[in-house]
Amino acid sequence: MRYLVLVTLLAVPAEAQNVDLVAEGAALFGDHCASCHGVGARGDGPMEAVLSVDVPDLTGLAARDGGFRMFDVVAKIDGRDPLISHGGAMPVWGPVFDGVQSAFVRTDAGQPIVTSEGIAALATWLESVQE
Repeated sequence: MRYLVLVTLLAVPAEAQNVDLVAEGAALFGDHCASCHGVGARGDGPMEAVLSVDVPDLTGLAARDGGFRMFDVVAKIDGRDPLISHGGAMPVWGPVFDGVQSAFVRTDAGQPIVTSEGIAALATWLESVQE
């Protein structure tokens, strides 16, 4: 089944995939991430005041990191990142978004990252809101 989804994604033009992923990512971010990160991903969600760690402005990831690092973003969301990030003060979302459907996004170098469709959508939306 996963191979069928990947083959299907490869057959769809990248622009159409990105539009769909951005829309899905915006909805998922609103449902799962905005309470801490804020609706606009600026770190100003309603829970920010009660958290023990600073909530980053996610719209500045590319500016802070010298470009949008797709693999790093995916790894932080799904828990592959060996640092504390989501496994510490922030929950690991990999199990929430894990599912039968797989998708892929690409690094700046063009290498595919296979992940769940939800995480691919979140990361693609985050990339689209970079300033």
